[in-house]
Amino acid sequence: MARETIVQGSTPPGPPGDNNDSELRPLRMSEMVGQKDVCERLRIAIDAACKRGEALGHVLFDGPPGLGKTTFATCIPREMGVGVQLTSGAILKSPKDLVPYLTNAEERSVVFIDEIHRLPRAVEEYLYTAMEDFRIDIILGEGVNARTHNLWLKPFTLIGATTRAGMLTGPLRDRFQVREHLGFYTIGELSELVIRNASKLKVNIDRDAAEDIAKRSRSTPRVANNRLRWVRDYATSRADGHVTSAVANAALKMAGIDRSGLDAQDRRYLETLIRVFGGGPAGAEAIAHTMNTAADTLVDEVEPFLLRSEFVVRTSRGRVATVRAYEHLSLQMPEEDP
Repeated sequence: MARETIVQGSTPPGPPGDNNDSELRPLRMSEMVGQKDVCERLRIAIDAACKRGEALGHVLFDGPPGLGKTTFATCIPREMGVGVQLTSGAILKSPKDLVPYLTNAEERSVVFIDEIHRLPRAVEEYLYTAMEDFRIDIILGEGVNARTHNLWLKPFTLIGATTRAGMLTGPLRDRFQVREHLGFYTIGELSELVIRNASKLKVNIDRDAAEDIAKRSRSTPRVANNRLRWVRDYATSRADGHVTSAVANAALKMAGIDRSGLDAQDRRYLETLIRVFGGGPAGAEAIAHTMNTAADTLVDEVEPFLLRSEFVVRTSRGRVATVRAYEHLSLQMPEEDP
């Protein structure tokens, strides 16, 4: 079972499959762009806990992927000068997998569980006493000789992150003293983030080029970072390494990213909905079969941005393309029956 421990002063690694983000991830909340209200509330809670010499109350972050939940989870222990252990809800299959994290937690340190909604019910219930009483029950022996041993833990802070807060049970949610929802970023915030991260990547970028990247980044920092890396590679290969607005637009056009942030699959979805299904209503399964792709891919990856950007609406009968979708694709709306 993998377990990562970070001590004060080290650079926190990213979660599995997210190592590229670690070089751009802020180390302190003062370095973070956006989520100002969340930062301010957390600073107050952290300052109060440090002045009392106590562990910070358990914290739950929820929101769509790529908005900074893991970043907050790694910045908080740095602000408090304590260590942090990182794991994922998918890794913790049974209570015994959770025990090493809890018993190794130093006083006031942090245990971070990413995608906490994926914890099995048995592991989730095992957390209840650990979070409330800083105690876990360990069964020694088997059968009639089995006995329960109460093991007291050092006061620690559990930080959970989830993209699907509704899947958490009420008893678990209620045990988090601090709950923060992370919202999407503005173009101005993403522009500032792109400029800051371009400096970290040693990329010379114009401000208007950073704004062009921000506009096509779906209001999400992780997407902005990915767009920036591609533009950097394009500028290195096709230009002199300097990212101007023209270079950024040419790079994103080659990647199939239009000015609204839609990629080729997004546009194909809209074109299928309009051309094959007359703009809808149509079910996700029908659209997926026509596109020769999995329905889960459309529901989880394609539709969220199209819905949020008002290109598509969901009705009781299925998906329907909006006027904005027709305008974006330069298509004429069908005339309504009299």
